[in-house]
Amino acid sequence: MPYCIVCTRLRHQGAMKAKRQEEKMRERDLDLEFSPNSEREYQYGFDVLARKMLLRRWSGLIVREGKSLEMGSFDGSMTELLMEHVSFLDVVEGSAELSAQVRGRLGSRVRVIHSWFEEFEPSQKYDQIFLVHALEHVDDPVLVLKRAASWLTTGGRLLVAVPNANALSRQIAVKMGVVKSLQAVTEGERKHGHKRTYSLDTLTADFKEAGVTVIDSGGVILKPLSNSQFDSALNANIVSEEYLLACDDLAKIWPDFSASVFVVATGS
Repeated sequence: MPYCIVCTRLRHQGAMKAKRQEEKMRERDLDLEFSPNSEREYQYGFDVLARKMLLRRWSGLIVREGKSLEMGSFDGSMTELLMEHVSFLDVVEGSAELSAQVRGRLGSRVRVIHSWFEEFEPSQKYDQIFLVHALEHVDDPVLVLKRAASWLTTGGRLLVAVPNANALSRQIAVKMGVVKSLQAVTEGERKHGHKRTYSLDTLTADFKEAGVTVIDSGGVILKPLSNSQFDSALNANIVSEEYLLACDDLAKIWPDFSASVFVVATGS
């Protein structure tokens, strides 16, 4: 087959894929995806503690100086935690309502850009980009990883964390018949915009397909309880933050059973 015909077909396939991607995006209303539903809250108190421990695990990788980007902010609670570790932070958030919330919460301390990840065009390169509990929400994660990696400075780092399909609590839920399978997206998760449920293997596979170099990976907090059960146990003083720290130390040994899994990579 002549080379020019192959190129034309590839361009056509690329254009059709981009069109389908745009149609999927236009069908979603991100302002509706973060409301609590009958199955689950969008964020639990446990989530905030888990993110603190995630940043504790990343402390040797995060550079305070330089320019940082957070992709997906929710209400700004993670943004505030990041600001304790970096000196400059931009935020790109797809929900107009959440973008306004973060601006109201943090004011001029951060620059908030309301944009889909798939359409965002940064005016500068970043030394590190944080994508925490957001990749499971996008329609084409490999595309998003490729785009994010292209926004990095030479030697810059992409730090990504997602909920873990193999978390011990989820394995228990499958045995109880509450969840169909470890990789299933539950109805509550679907209403919150989840498109997939990652394990460390499938997350790493998406990084490899995106062509970025993985330099670290692991899990955060070995997780025997669901988020709501952890919240109840924390509120009743049955579980302490010291207990969570011990669970996090165990996640270094058994990352597959952790609450979240993470990958750190460089774009070049």
